[in-house]
Amino acid sequence: MSRLLHISASPRGAASESLSIAGTFVDAYRETHGDVVDHYDLWDGSLPAFGPAGAGAKMTVFAGDDPAGEQAAAWEAARAVFERFDSYDRYLFSVPMWNSSVPYILKQFIDVVSQPGWVFAFDPADGYTGLLRGKKAAVVYTSAVYGDGRPPAFGADHQAPFLEGWLRWAGITDLGTVTFRPNLATADAETGRRTAHADARELGKRF
Repeated sequence: MSRLLHISASPRGAASESLSIAGTFVDAYRETHGDVVDHYDLWDGSLPAFGPAGAGAKMTVFAGDDPAGEQAAAWEAARAVFERFDSYDRYLFSVPMWNSSVPYILKQFIDVVSQPGWVFAFDPADGYTGLLRGKKAAVVYTSAVYGDGRPPAFGADHQAPFLEGWLRWAGITDLGTVTFRPNLATADAETGRRTAHADARELGKRF
């Protein structure tokens, strides 16, 4: 049986468009598949920092040594997050657009789990190899102002290229997406909202 982890990057709770659409996906997924679905709210306070000790540990590992002291503690904290993430084979990301990109908490999550031997391997001659194989991901994207085909004054999309680029780099190439953008700076948000929920329902059924 597959296991689905919903990773949410919005702190807005019931007011969040991305969480609402993700909820429609999850309901359809459960009805169709009956699989285990868990929720990882990146704002719940459990995500560790990845600062000087963590960065030092990463470079220590790159050099072929074992982290010690503060570095070892940071590495163990990051490893716990990775092991939780890696124990699932299906992912749902709900991602609002912040300043044309993703919320910083999602970037922090990516920086915590993206470690050598976990998410990627590296060879000096051949470069990177993603290690998250046999997995698939669905992503719900929302934005208040940016939308496809809108002029530059309404922003740019560094949201989907960043996240999907990371997923493919990590080895996850089976991707499905749902978009609701813009959801604020538009004369008719309700039509786009209904379409996004319908798309999420269909993607959840066939995911």
